Amino acid sequence: MLIGKLLYSFRYDSACQVYDGKIYAIGGLASTSNDPYSWDIFDPRTNSWEFHSNDCAVPEVEDCVVLDGKIYIRCQASASTMSSPFYAVVYEPSSGMWQRADADMVSGWQGPAIVVDGTLYVLDQSSGTKLMMWQKDKREWVAVKRLSTLLTKPPCQLAAIGKKLFIVGRGLSTVVLDTSQTGSVEGAMVGTSIPGLITADKVLNCKCQTL
Repeated sequence: MLIGKLLYSFRYDSACQVYDGKIYAIGGLASTSNDPYSWDIFDPRTNSWEFHSNDCAVPEVEDCVVLDGKIYIRCQASASTMSSPFYAVVYEPSSGMWQRADADMVSGWQGPAIVVDGTLYVLDQSSGTKLMMWQKDKREWVAVKRLSTLLTKPPCQLAAIGKKLFIVGRGLSTVVLDTSQTGSVEGAMVGTSIPGLITADKVLNCKCQTL
């Protein structure tokens, strides 16, 4: 709880991920700086924050994941000349390098994303609700399966614990899928479902981090 309070006292509306035992809060608005192209790193071993700034960092964060030792950040494009409203950048903590993400990967990152057991999943809600998987060896997105419209209440967000995916929708209605034991009925993925717990319009964000 103390770490959570420390994090949000420094920065909000940011990309937040844990990598190599440290918390990375990237972009958004920082209470300690007016620099939007910045990020903070919290090291629990020293119980301290370290501020960083780079023109390649991004202030307009939509989503983020950690994959293969890198932090991928999906951003909202501000330039009207860009063909897509979104793009993604990659930050490599080991080298401190920033670069644009691969266009093939970004093309399918059209919704909430999560990494489970080294595999990137995206919840595509553009037409119904289906789970997409990034095959990095073939550099293409494939559809895992669609989700039952009777159980999901879009717009949904994704979270993961171990190999289980939690698809959280309106009113905290939740579908739990075990990626190692997924089954289907009439082409739709099935899993444990939890009905809505509260009356709410929608879930803005859903993250589960381990430090």
